[in-house]
Amino acid sequence: MVNRDMLASAGIVFLTVPADHAVAAVEACRDDFPSGLILVDVTVPTQIKEGRVEYLERKEGSNAELIAAHLPDRVRLVGAFKTVPAPVLAELDTPLECDVFVCSDSKEARGEVMELAKRIPSLRPLDAGPLGMARTLERMTILAIHLNRRYKKKGARYSVVGI
Repeated sequence: MVNRDMLASAGIVFLTVPADHAVAAVEACRDDFPSGLILVDVTVPTQIKEGRVEYLERKEGSNAELIAAHLPDRVRLVGAFKTVPAPVLAELDTPLECDVFVCSDSKEARGEVMELAKRIPSLRPLDAGPLGMARTLERMTILAIHLNRRYKKKGARYSVVGI
């Protein structure tokens, strides 16, 4: 199945390429995005500097906002799963036991992704507001990576208490 066929039959698509390739991936599919598609961006731009993982600044503010600038208006972009570590997601038998922050300028798209996330056991979706909140979420990932390295772990993730 080529991207065109997959996009035509999907209501929600997850963009899971390396952050530096996100814009090229979006541009390659730009003409094939159907109206109303929800594109979920999970990317976080990082760089290694002096042995440390750092956030790679984007003039748009976040990688999600950079991607949004390259999407046609008919596509609704959602930033989500940015703070859930890939190794934890890959362990299908391990409960996630964390929150997933969901942000988008489309309240409806945010809600649809939150409903989808609710289907994952031990994962609680939280409405993080507009897409601009991706600026914070992407940087939170850098903190989690730092904590993983500091404590020699691979699964640091967030759970908000009091909500």
